[in-house]
Amino acid sequence: MKESFICLSEDHCARVLDTLEFMTQHPETGYKETQCSAYVAEQFRQLGYEPKTLGDIPGFTVRIDTGRPGPCVLVLGELDAVKCATHPQADPETSAVHACGHNAQSAALVGIAAGLKQPGALDALSGSILLCAVPAEEMIERDYRDKLIEKGTVRYYGGKPELLRRGCFDGVDLAFMVHTGNRLYCNAGSVGIVSKKVIYKGKAAHAGGNPQDGINALYAANLGLSAINAIRETFTEQELVRVHPIVTNGGAVVNGIPDVVEIECYVRAKTYEAMKHTNRKVNRALIGAALSIGANVEILDAPGYAPLQNDPNMIALAAKAAEVAYPGQTLDQTFVYGTGSTDMGDLSLLFPSVHPYAPGASGTSHGSDYQIADPKLACIQCAEWQLEMLRLLLSDGAAEAIRIKDAFTPAFASKEDYFAYIDDFYSKGDRIAYGNGSNDTKVRL
Repeated sequence: MKESFICLSEDHCARVLDTLEFMTQHPETGYKETQCSAYVAEQFRQLGYEPKTLGDIPGFTVRIDTGRPGPCVLVLGELDAVKCATHPQADPETSAVHACGHNAQSAALVGIAAGLKQPGALDALSGSILLCAVPAEEMIERDYRDKLIEKGTVRYYGGKPELLRRGCFDGVDLAFMVHTGNRLYCNAGSVGIVSKKVIYKGKAAHAGGNPQDGINALYAANLGLSAINAIRETFTEQELVRVHPIVTNGGAVVNGIPDVVEIECYVRAKTYEAMKHTNRKVNRALIGAALSIGANVEILDAPGYAPLQNDPNMIALAAKAAEVAYPGQTLDQTFVYGTGSTDMGDLSLLFPSVHPYAPGASGTSHGSDYQIADPKLACIQCAEWQLEMLRLLLSDGAAEAIRIKDAFTPAFASKEDYFAYIDDFYSKGDRIAYGNGSNDTKVRL
């Protein structure tokens, strides 16, 4: 075997590309990836693995033990698609489409599994490797996930914190996942999310005959959105705040005063502190709008994803491995924070993690022109990059993995401490209690 893992066999490359094609043709959104999860799991079985499926949600793990003591490295590939009805590859019924490159990630995960089956692949390694096909990274379709939460199927919107809660990642010491992109780069991190559902509640009436008897929930919602826009100048660029609502229900009939209007919204920021105080500002704006016209507003807040903190030592390791997998290219270490979000952030606060980007995609992420333009770069060389990262971490008695692990200070002492902290973001209920007099109305932020 060569010094590095960069050469997948022709048969393995074909398996990787077949996986990419299947995923592309069968896009499924979060916690619905049953076909894709089953297909990828079958590829693992054909390679000689025994995937441990999750039962009531899609996804699986495979643990590979080298037979020698050492840390456990978690490697992930995401299964889910986004929605973009105008994309030429979108499912005509669901609008689901792989316009974020998770199809390439899953294909690369199959490539990693295949590479680790090559003769001698594990001979120089110590410790263990946990491969995970993970569901539900894109935080969309909140109503569907709320139903899963109500049934007790999941507790968290994101697949990674959900699998963390279930104990799937117990014993993990380090983690990485390569996202598909249009170039080879790695940010310092990215912002976290508070997920919000806002329900304005008014009073229905005939819009033409007696509108004076109604309370217009749509007007209250419009005021709420305007109030958010009015406080945007208080959002600092240092905190990388992003607030972006959409109206998901704007009323039932045109000749009726809308009594219920629903909004879905994210509050994003670089730190948990910024997420909390910005969310409080947003709630104040939303509530004030309802109060101004006598409506009420129910706000359902929930923890979305943690701010991602890419470990500097893991970034350096990814850069070294990229030089092998992508000859002549250098990992662009941007030292900036991205304003997108990922549930990889939840893992990054507990053990040293990195979430770089591989080249091979083109077009606008989540847009109608996004595609995997170069499958070799996005899938095959991406798999070889991650195999080289594993070699660097776990060779020489896993010396590098041990060094990185020992240098890392987690933000929380345990996953239990972490969940106790983020669960405090859960909040629901009407925010205004109207009284009978002028001074006994109460507001809850």
